[in-house]
Amino acid sequence: MSQIYRVRVRGNLACFTRPEFKTERFSYEVITPSAARGVLEAILWKPAIQWQIHRILLLAPPRFVQLKRNEVTKRASVANVQRAARSGAPLDYFADEDRAQRNTLALRDVDYAVEAAFQMTARQGSDDNPRKFDEMFRRRLEKGQFHMQPYLGCREFPAIVEAYTGDPPVLESETRDLGYMLHDLRYGSSKNEPVFFRAHVARGVIEVPQWEAAA
Repeated sequence: MSQIYRVRVRGNLACFTRPEFKTERFSYEVITPSAARGVLEAILWKPAIQWQIHRILLLAPPRFVQLKRNEVTKRASVANVQRAARSGAPLDYFADEDRAQRNTLALRDVDYAVEAAFQMTARQGSDDNPRKFDEMFRRRLEKGQFHMQPYLGCREFPAIVEAYTGDPPVLESETRDLGYMLHDLRYGSSKNEPVFFRAHVARGVIEVPQWEAAA
């Protein structure tokens, strides 16, 4: 396990959708560990490392905002895309014929600090070591570099990511039970299994249980 990194994640809008709501998007009150992991992987992802979220710190209180957005109801099938690629013919799609308006209960003006570390995986190479990836991550975080835009639950809600130095301070007035929250997805050969944990904010801090990739 590497040393602990403290990363600030903030943005104007966020939506960490609760899985029990199928049609309408309804956000958790705070960022989920899986979403926080996705932000870190947007900065540095390698097969040789796996990110582990240890704590989530609230730097701003949860504030909800209701949005109505136009969304499409279907996705292009892999078979149709492959057939179009082989034939060279364009894959026709008309969004106006496949549009639906859906409500979203999102978060606004979110601000978090994430404490995380990475551990080496079985896919590490002979030249891979924690110091190598530590230097890569610190350099990319300092320069604001990433291989894909970090986002806050939905790709249209970009995240601003930077090192957390203690300012703004943790919101110590927040102490309450958040109920069951999605921790992450455990990927299997036959199906993917969602894993939940009981989330509790204690003086602005959520302790995240250790994640085991395999059962």
